[in-house]
Amino acid sequence: MRTLTEPLQEAQEYKTLVEALAKPKAKALADGCVPSQKLHLMDALSRENALSSFARFRLIVTSSDKKVREIRDEYLFYDRNTVIFPAKDLIFYQADLRGRELEKERIRCLRRLVEGRPTTVVTTFAALMTPQVPLSAWKSNVLQLEKRQTYSLEELSRKLVRMGYEKNFQVDAPGQFAVRGDIVDVFDLTEENPYRIEFFDEEVDSIRSFDLETQRSIEPMELVKIYPATELILSDARLSDGIDRIREEEKKTEEALRSQGHMEAAHRLSEGIGELCEAALEYRDFGGLEGYIHYFYPQTDSFLEMFPEEHSMIFLDEPVHLREEGEAVELEFRESMISRSEKGYVLPGQMQLVCSAALTASRMNDYRCLGLTALATGDSFFLPECIVSVHARSVPAYNKSFDTLVSDLKKYKLQKYRIVIISASRTRAKRLAGDLTERGLTSFYSENPDRILGDGEIMTYYGNIAHGFEYPQIRFIVIAETDIFGPARKTKKVKRHYDGESIRDFAELKVGDYVVHEDHGIGVYRGVEKIEVDGIAKDYIKIEYGGGGTLYILPGELKSLQKYASQDAAKPKLNKLGTQEWTSTRNKVKGAVEEVAQDLVELYAKRQTMKGHRFSPDTVWQREFEEMFPYEETQDQLNAIEDTKHDMESDKIMDRLICGDVGYGKTEIAIRAAFKAVQDGLQVAVLVPTTILAQQHFNTFTERMKEYPVCVEMMSRFRTAAEQKKTKEGLESGRVDIVIGTHRILSKDVKFKRLGLLVVDEEQRFGVTHKEKIKKLRENVDVLTLSATPIPRTLHMSLIGIRDMSVLEEAPQDRVSIQTYVMEYNEEMVREAILRELSRGGQVYYVYNRVNDIAEVAGRLQQQVPEARISFAHGQMNESELEKIMYDFISGGIDVLVSTTIIETGLDISNVNTIIIHDSDRMGLSQLYQLRGRVGRSNRTAYAFLMYKKDKMLKEVAEKRLAAIREFTDLGSGFRIAMRDLEIRGAGSVLGRAQHGHMTAVGYDLYCKMLDTAVKHAKGLPVPKEKNTFVNLSADAFIPDSYIMNEAQKLDIYKKIAAVASLEDCDDIRDELRDRFGEKIPASAENLLRIALIRSIAGKLDMAEIVGGDGSIRVTMNKDAAVQVAGIPRFLAKYQGRLQFSPKGQAKGELKGQPYFTLRYAQTGVTTRDEEELLAQTEGFLVNFSEILR
Repeated sequence: MRTLTEPLQEAQEYKTLVEALAKPKAKALADGCVPSQKLHLMDALSRENALSSFARFRLIVTSSDKKVREIRDEYLFYDRNTVIFPAKDLIFYQADLRGRELEKERIRCLRRLVEGRPTTVVTTFAALMTPQVPLSAWKSNVLQLEKRQTYSLEELSRKLVRMGYEKNFQVDAPGQFAVRGDIVDVFDLTEENPYRIEFFDEEVDSIRSFDLETQRSIEPMELVKIYPATELILSDARLSDGIDRIREEEKKTEEALRSQGHMEAAHRLSEGIGELCEAALEYRDFGGLEGYIHYFYPQTDSFLEMFPEEHSMIFLDEPVHLREEGEAVELEFRESMISRSEKGYVLPGQMQLVCSAALTASRMNDYRCLGLTALATGDSFFLPECIVSVHARSVPAYNKSFDTLVSDLKKYKLQKYRIVIISASRTRAKRLAGDLTERGLTSFYSENPDRILGDGEIMTYYGNIAHGFEYPQIRFIVIAETDIFGPARKTKKVKRHYDGESIRDFAELKVGDYVVHEDHGIGVYRGVEKIEVDGIAKDYIKIEYGGGGTLYILPGELKSLQKYASQDAAKPKLNKLGTQEWTSTRNKVKGAVEEVAQDLVELYAKRQTMKGHRFSPDTVWQREFEEMFPYEETQDQLNAIEDTKHDMESDKIMDRLICGDVGYGKTEIAIRAAFKAVQDGLQVAVLVPTTILAQQHFNTFTERMKEYPVCVEMMSRFRTAAEQKKTKEGLESGRVDIVIGTHRILSKDVKFKRLGLLVVDEEQRFGVTHKEKIKKLRENVDVLTLSATPIPRTLHMSLIGIRDMSVLEEAPQDRVSIQTYVMEYNEEMVREAILRELSRGGQVYYVYNRVNDIAEVAGRLQQQVPEARISFAHGQMNESELEKIMYDFISGGIDVLVSTTIIETGLDISNVNTIIIHDSDRMGLSQLYQLRGRVGRSNRTAYAFLMYKKDKMLKEVAEKRLAAIREFTDLGSGFRIAMRDLEIRGAGSVLGRAQHGHMTAVGYDLYCKMLDTAVKHAKGLPVPKEKNTFVNLSADAFIPDSYIMNEAQKLDIYKKIAAVASLEDCDDIRDELRDRFGEKIPASAENLLRIALIRSIAGKLDMAEIVGGDGSIRVTMNKDAAVQVAGIPRFLAKYQGRLQFSPKGQAKGELKGQPYFTLRYAQTGVTTRDEEELLAQTEGFLVNFSEILR
């Protein structure tokens, strides 16, 4: 980095700083710094020869979590080994479950310190104030596993639990481990991929990393180190000592509270501590012990003490702000604790959990410290021995004006400045050098960080800094690309592609779930049962039907079974076996589905023939307007914009549906289409279901179009009669270009001069009469419909070509993650959560889902938090009252809104960053997922508190629900369940209400399957007939429990086996079984695989049934089988009398009259050999049949 550091050698003030910091325990202050230059100075000093050995570890301390992340992102340019250490949330440590993101970052940082490699750590002052388990104790719990070493599996499991790992049947997320026979899977919190360790007896046979999605191995390894997944590591002895201390103090405190007459508080304390100790001792649940660290570790360290004094340098970003932050944390914690201890929520000893700001500052005296500030103030918090004035200033913003940049660079060149321009893209950096050279400013691009610049030289370099800076005295300037072209567009994070056909459908199938069998209807799944018939064992899937009927199906028939899903999650009626009930239901739905498909196909064909307005291609203004969008578009968005423009520029009438979750960028697509229409002198109407949404869209449209001569107006109840009259006149005369409004736009008195585009938002929320009016309005104008309900992928695929659809699946730009806490309802917590949000100028949602006493709840909250402005809203209020409250909330007149789950789905209020959900255990996952998505829409950390009431009776059910919520906290499989739920709603909204009943009758998946077939018929496309070949061979074919114990995993493998279509598929499943469950595949599982392949190949050869055992195999053909009849004699001759052919089958039932072959084979009387012979003869028969008769 000498390019950037060398010029500083000429600055006297820099030399003074180097001299000052060379002394042990030195304290210096650099005054007059500007933001990005602070990091440049820190880096230069830590590389300085005289100081580098004292700066192996660099600790940058700043005053907020947001700044920590900003500094980390920028400092990575100087040091790739930069990590962050976020502060722990001490006030909400009591939560039962928390998101693991914060923990992951903290533990990654501890790992770097344990490894002792040079590192830069960025943290807040608050993080230095909390106690830490000594690093030595943490280090001694790092687990090393090596090939060919021996370990006891039982001891390994116990150790992993102590290290904070959670045991699961399958590793789905960081911090989990799973044991299956001789295989242990572990997902280290600090790693990208989990490890799979395979034992042979007690010796480690192999170690490999594997992929979380597919559960398949990636690469072999010789040795792995597994780091603890928690900071609080407790051995059995330490745990019982700590619990004894807690109980002892609880007794004393309880007596004291009782003697003061605080009976309720004393009872609460005794009950709370009792439960905490029980959870820790009985269930090894240490989640709630974070706040009791002093009881387990009487001697704790501070984070600062983890840095070796002689090799560490501390950089303080704005020391005065650090003091303010420290004092604020201390005050908030003290007030919270005093109030809690009075009410019996905490023990007095817990009040020592935060070290004072003054003591934390004094600990820094043992280290070399440099304060960096814009303006020095005489503050006693940080007393430097040496204050140096740094002459630095920020680079002015060029606001995309290349000419201004060129003229400035010419001046700098004349003054012999050395100039570095840093760009975040190599291509742009090279192009910049070329463009400047063309303008007469000789510039060059270099990737050599040690190239020392001469006077007047201009170099472009690849890297990423937030702002430029200048040292006028030494004539050195660094310009960031953002100074020239404005802030970099925030790139959007690509979301893992979510596949609508829920990936692990069967992994999520639990005993008691409703399932649909295509031939027998709706029943209840009762698990997998092994049944033995005539000495042959097979696994069957047991389904219970109405009237006590039971159906057993072979795993090979899983294709015709689906999990039942419907929109309202009501219990479906069970069908009875052997009745016509299911057949008639299916036929009724089939008729309805065919009707829908026919209508859709006809409507589409009709629209294709009508001619509409052909919009002109993009203008210069259009391109300029699109470049002003402050974010990076996702690929989905770009595709949707492209498709929309293509529709508008063609002469057919556009009818496009854009689907995507709130905040996925649908509005921007509508804005661009509207702008395009206005360019052609046409008007645009944007129709929304509620006044609030109209207001939000109006704000967005006017904000985006303010630079251009576009007149945007709104029509809704928020406008006076006079304003509405003026807008109507403007629409008629053509003065108004874009009107945004509710169904008021549909009134007869609203006339357009020349309407060219209609945008409909959330069409499914309009009533029938309004929908009819929309239909009339849209007859000959281009229509763009927006929907916030995700559309199921299966449905999307069926409708391609009959409904123009763009689906936005990629998540928007990387929002700050939502900190989710699941906890028992506790008034103090609620009060603190609200106060914390208000103290940073934000607002709060409080979800309470019962209308009858919502006013009381709001009143109670008002008593708890008298300083907040609290209001309530629910769906039974009249519309204008509800709108007024929501409007007040959006405009910031209300701090806390207590509301039922009607929190407007389309609302996007970035100032609401805390949501408290009352009785969260009574809500469905998708509901929680949508509610939680109401917050976290800005760059601030958002908090979601899921509260529940402790109820001993409910315990087991609630715990399962909460475990599911926890999964969904980290977007585990719960996310998929929620997505599935929402998709079913999406399907209803696309196809209309009438179809909802039919979807409920047969279940969502079967409905989609039927629709797909119906659409193909309506379009006149061929629909391949499903061939189900029945195979029943007398051979043990099942997966033994000793090989795969977990039923969900077993079902998942059965589903894969049922889908086998080729020899490659078979080999692939064998590889997966060996990889995931152990090298030796049991014979019965091997048979199962072979039978699956036989079934698949027999289906392709037009065989209806294969039945074999007791020395003979009968193969029945389909009536219309494609067979070369002339080859039959040659085929029979090959078997020398063991094979017979009966052209007119003797079979009864469905196979009556169908031709069949009978093959005899010799038996030995030894079961395993006979099974092997049966399978080999069947396989041989298929091979010969294929060669001779096809």
